[in-house]
Amino acid sequence: SPVPFPPAVCTRELCVFSFYTLGVMSGATDEVATGAEVVDLLVAMCRAALQSSRKGIIFEPYPSVVDPFNPKILAFSPKRKSYNRLQKALDSVLLIRRMAQGPYSEIKKQMDKIDPLAYPLLQWILASNRSHIVKLPWNRQLKFMHTPHQFLLISGPPSKEARFQTARKLHGSTFAFHGSHIENWHSILRNGLVNASYTKFQLHGAAYGKGIYLSPISSISFGYSGMNCILKTHPSSLFLQNRNLNCIALCEVITSKDLQKHGNIWVCPISDHVCTRFLFVYENGQVGDVHINTQEARIHREILQVIASAQL
Repeated sequence: SPVPFPPAVCTRELCVFSFYTLGVMSGATDEVATGAEVVDLLVAMCRAALQSSRKGIIFEPYPSVVDPFNPKILAFSPKRKSYNRLQKALDSVLLIRRMAQGPYSEIKKQMDKIDPLAYPLLQWILASNRSHIVKLPWNRQLKFMHTPHQFLLISGPPSKEARFQTARKLHGSTFAFHGSHIENWHSILRNGLVNASYTKFQLHGAAYGKGIYLSPISSISFGYSGMNCILKTHPSSLFLQNRNLNCIALCEVITSKDLQKHGNIWVCPISDHVCTRFLFVYENGQVGDVHINTQEARIHREILQVIASAQL
């Protein structure tokens, strides 16, 4: 059966107020059938973007949240950004999450006592995510990635997914890794991977021209994720509590003539030709297998099997 897409979140103020009045976002937290770890992942990515020195560029979209005490005004608005107030509300979400390990829906009252904007912010973080993410159970994970924190993106942002499927029918596809700092994923999950070459969003060089940089070899993308500069810290029992997170994506890419291959560095100049399918999260100095090659038949077969089993 087709996967229902999460509701789109329009940032226009009229839409935000309408959503609030009609209760469109009120059930967002309760409907997260994907479990607490996916919620924790989204919160962790939001925190990383908010704490980045580049937050003015990469913390996009900025929340639009109605004031619970005055539903005619916005407590958080892209037109009046307050990163400090946003950080305070997010800290309250994190504090309650550490104290109570139950579902988020059960701890709304505790959040409201500490900060009335904490729970509305959490609702926005969940409702604004445009990708359908599921945590892979242990028996369906890609073991060669060496992390228990594996997530499958069953679908990307709907409009992009539709264009991708059309291109795949014409040209076929394969899989490749994409490494990006954890702080960038708040935006990527909501906007999709974009061609950031020669823009303010670019963090690394573009030696092979404009496009989304990918590699069939895991070690190359691990480097771009910042994993080669990890500081070892004491392990934490809670995934959410780790501030030292790194993320690598396994993407499906259209194999048209537009895909430029420079040895093991591939450049795709068309954003719609790349869709993130897996996220692998590493904490506190964990590393994955650096010798994985997605073009090996065995690896390719395992990837397809996991995707197929998750969509049954």
